[in-house]
Amino acid sequence: MTVRFGLLGAGRIGKVHAKAVTGDPDAILVAVADAMPAAAEAIAKQYGCAVRTIEAIEAADDIDAVVICTPTDTHADLIERFARAGKAIFCEKPVDLDAQRVRDCLRVVKDTGAKLMVGFNRRFDPHFMAVRQAITDGAIGDVEMVTITSRDPGAPPAEYVKRSGGIFRDMTIHDFDMARFLLGEEPVSVTAHASVLVDPEIGKAGDFDSVSVILETASGRQAIISNSRRATYGYDQRIEVHGSKGLVSAENQRPVSIEIANGSGYTRPPLYDFFMTRYTEAYANEIAAFISAIEKGTPISPTGDDGLAALILADAAVQSVAEKRRITVG
Repeated sequence: MTVRFGLLGAGRIGKVHAKAVTGDPDAILVAVADAMPAAAEAIAKQYGCAVRTIEAIEAADDIDAVVICTPTDTHADLIERFARAGKAIFCEKPVDLDAQRVRDCLRVVKDTGAKLMVGFNRRFDPHFMAVRQAITDGAIGDVEMVTITSRDPGAPPAEYVKRSGGIFRDMTIHDFDMARFLLGEEPVSVTAHASVLVDPEIGKAGDFDSVSVILETASGRQAIISNSRRATYGYDQRIEVHGSKGLVSAENQRPVSIEIANGSGYTRPPLYDFFMTRYTEAYANEIAAFISAIEKGTPISPTGDDGLAALILADAAVQSVAEKRRITVG
C-alpha cells in the first residue's frame, strides 16, 4: 500500500516534511496547500505534486493522510476537520496552546476513530532512540536522573516570540516530551527558573530566552532541562541518563565526525547549525512510523495524549516561574 499524502503548510517545517514524505518508498505527496501561493507552488514544482485548497484536500478521494504544518492556532481546528473527513493525521506540535482546547480536540479524534500522531521528532532520532533502548535493555539499571541540554544557535525574532506561546510551550516542550520518553514514570512536580540574558526584545515581548527546569516523579526520579536561545558554537543537543548501574549519553552531532590534532591542540568540526539538518533522520523516521501505523495498524506514538501531557508540563513551568514555587501536576 502506498499512503497518499496532502501537506497543509509550505513553510520551513512544511518543506522538511515534504522531503520526508517524498523520500519514503511507501508514500506519495499528492497535493500541498498554503495561504501563500508561491510557497505552495515551490513545493509542487520540486516534488511534482498538485496545489490544492485545504477544502479540496479535505474532500479528496485520492488522499489518505495529511501532514499539518500550518500556524499553531489552526492545528486543533484542522485536526477536527480531517478527523471527521476520515483522514489519518500527522500534526506538528503543539495541538494547541490551551490545554482545554487540546482536550476538546482529542475528544473529536476519539469519537471519529481517527489516527493522530503528534510531531515530537526527537523520539525518532537514532541517537536518542539508542539511549532509550539502552534503558529498556537494563544496561544502566533503574533510571535515576535524566539531564537534557537543548540550546538554539540564535534567538528567534521578537514577532515570532509573541505568537509562539513562550519558550516553555514552543521550545522546552520538546524536552518535556523527551523527559517523559526516558524517565519511565510521569512527572508529578515542576520547578522552573527563567531569565532574559540573550535579547532584551524577547523580554519586552513577555517571554524568556534562558530557562532551567527540574521535573520529579513520584518515586523521586529527576529530569533536569537546560535551555538557551543562544549557543554560539552551534545547535547544542545532548542527553545523559544516570542509572543505578551506570550511565548512557548521546553527544552532540556534527556533519563530519573527525578530530584533528596538531601543534595547536585538538579540534573538531562545528556542530549542525539547526534542527532541519540535525534531525533529518528523525523526521524521516517519524513519517515512516506514521506510515507503518496506517498500513499495518501498529500503535501510534507519540499520540495526542502525549502532546497534552507535554503541554501540561509547559503550563506548570510557566506557573512555577510566575509564582516562584514548585508546581504539582496530575
